Amino acid sequence: MHTFRLFADYFQFYLQDEAAEGDLSECWTEEAVNRLLAVAPGAVGIGTVRNMEVPVSLEIRAVEPELDLDAWQHVVECSLEVTSSQLVIAGCTDYFPDAARVQIEPGSYRVRACFAELDSLSEDGLEGNDRYHLQLWPGVPLPVVLRKARDA
Repeated sequence: MHTFRLFADYFQFYLQDEAAEGDLSECWTEEAVNRLLAVAPGAVGIGTVRNMEVPVSLEIRAVEPELDLDAWQHVVECSLEVTSSQLVIAGCTDYFPDAARVQIEPGSYRVRACFAELDSLSEDGLEGNDRYHLQLWPGVPLPVVLRKARDA
């Protein structure tokens, strides 16, 4: 398991293939904002509830992990194609060459983004116990699937 503290500038952070040139700027549709996830070729944007540093964990599995929906407030899945051997995880305004990298085998992956304690923010929105957990495993490309929606 990898853990990070990422600056979620513009209420988002990225998970992407190092070789990808996918641009998420046009992918944040109203639907993507509501599901807290945007997808572009080789890149996934994860929405956050704070525009601050947030805790993020990442696990790469050989097979699809069991899903415990009771443990999470919001869960959404998508696909990610990785052509390099480096997965980059970064805030959207981070300096890309200095961003964290994780070794990964090239291939097609499913990404499960799990969100917890999204409603724990302070009144000013700067502090909170919100957390973000990503799971990746090899899988055929499939459309985005919202497994559990947070209460709006």
